[in-house]
Amino acid sequence: MSYIYSLTNNDRFKRDFELVKQIRGSAVSSMANIAEGFHRNSNREFMRFLDYSRASIAETISHLYVALDQKYIDKPEIDNANKIADIVWKKVNNFISYLKKDSDKTKNSSSKSSQKGSIDKTNKTN
Repeated sequence: MSYIYSLTNNDRFKRDFELVKQIRGSAVSSMANIAEGFHRNSNREFMRFLDYSRASIAETISHLYVALDQKYIDKPEIDNANKIADIVWKKVNNFISYLKKDSDKTKNSSSKSSQKGSIDKTNKTN
């Protein structure tokens, strides 16, 4: 986040108020979606907001390419932004994978316990 703010604060860039607003907004949105998803009622909803977070990361990078085209930033700066975005993207992906596995375990566990419960009931009636 601080990297985005430092990029958009340089003299060449900060005069393009709309682009700065778009880039900062999408970067902040990525973080905010993680926070919002965390406070949802289920892993499924959380994963949906994590996906929104990934979309905001992609949006931020897309806007930075516009900045590169306008010569507000240079190639090494966008390369660094891409490296940072890739790290964050992978962390969000790993978190989604973890939540999927956790959800699958919960589904399988509740499915097995309900099957076991019906078997136990059947055995008790015999």
